[in-house]
Amino acid sequence: MQYRRLGKSGLQLSALSFGAWVTFGQQVGRSLARDMLAMAHDHGVNFFDNAEVYNHGVAETLMGDVLADLRFPRDSYCVSSKVFFGARANPAPTQRGLSRKHVLEACHQALQRLRVDHLDLYFCHRPDPDTPVEETVAAMDTLVRQGKVLYWGTSEWPAALIAEAHRVARENHMYAPTMEQPEYNLLHRERVEQEYAPLYRDFGMGTTIWSPLASGLLTGKYNDGVPNDARLAQPGYEWLRQAVLEQGGERIAKVRRLAPIATELGVSQAQLAIGWCLVNPHVSTVMLGASRLEQLEHNLDVLRLLPRLTPDVLARIEQAVA
Repeated sequence: MQYRRLGKSGLQLSALSFGAWVTFGQQVGRSLARDMLAMAHDHGVNFFDNAEVYNHGVAETLMGDVLADLRFPRDSYCVSSKVFFGARANPAPTQRGLSRKHVLEACHQALQRLRVDHLDLYFCHRPDPDTPVEETVAAMDTLVRQGKVLYWGTSEWPAALIAEAHRVARENHMYAPTMEQPEYNLLHRERVEQEYAPLYRDFGMGTTIWSPLASGLLTGKYNDGVPNDARLAQPGYEWLRQAVLEQGGERIAKVRRLAPIATELGVSQAQLAIGWCLVNPHVSTVMLGASRLEQLEHNLDVLRLLPRLTPDVLARIEQAVA
């Protein structure tokens, strides 16, 4: 495993991390979750990602039970949660958003579900237009000072709002966001590579990127339709299926042009896509998701590819997805 600093902080995260979105509590039950976390930890993964909204809190409860069962030393791994959408199917106004009330109460609930006494990383899952950024920054600052959160950050916030959060924190001597969790892959690049560029330079922000495989599209498995056992076929994720497969012909054509490059390198298209993400120096960690143990093991093997991603190979990849 390789380890990278989370932005300018001193926290060292594994280059590959493991997340619970979509899978935990749906495609992945307790026994498989235990095997997956054990395998990831054995491979050097030290960051496990979660959120209050994932399966309405069930994903956090499942991960917490498994982590307690495995008895990893608490100082050997990091665990996260995210706040915004709420943990209920139909949350009341006070059970969602980024108000001081919900940010603090959601943190306490996540600690109970994950069975830990602090969150290493805590994300504002989306911007909240109904809450002043000053209120959210102050709430996160409170949690950090209480020792319940070590590093806080954002997820899918516009760069201007993240810069505003830094200004508020600086002027009021409060803890500023350390990291952003954006989508980043070969088909979704502009925000990470362009919009966020000033954030790396001015604030030393790190990134914990999600969907390196574009929800599986970059593996090639959707080239001829959606398999019944695929993530996009899961009930309740019709919105994700529509988002991933929009402009399907153009995007799938790009995926097909990547196939010969992966074949020549002796890797899968999934490994090629994940390895490409790791080349970006502003990526602190690439979050993996999996519904099968062999899938996770396969993707954890991607680090061997990195020395072969030469400038010539990267140029061919750029040409394929241009």
